[in-house]
Amino acid sequence: MYRALGDPNRLALLVRLATSSRPLTVTELADCCGVHISGVSRHLALMREAGFLRCKREGREVRYELELDVLTARLRGLADAIETCRAACSESNNPCCGDES
Repeated sequence: MYRALGDPNRLALLVRLATSSRPLTVTELADCCGVHISGVSRHLALMREAGFLRCKREGREVRYELELDVLTARLRGLADAIETCRAACSESNNPCCGDES
């Protein structure tokens, strides 16, 4: 998940997909971030492996669509885990939690 979200170009692609009303091709997506089509394809493959994208072949083209439910659930899970750790640290004197003074 972190690798898929850890690149500004991939984030730009995610935003482009999130704001589109339809699935997009690699060529259509390449316009958003100034990366060559082969680079966009690699970015999309990584995001697809992370589960953030679904793709569908239509003739010679492949169209990509954001799996918003998956992305949202993973980000929500991360936020929940951070909040749980924060709450646990505030309730104890655990030296692993750091010094907040």
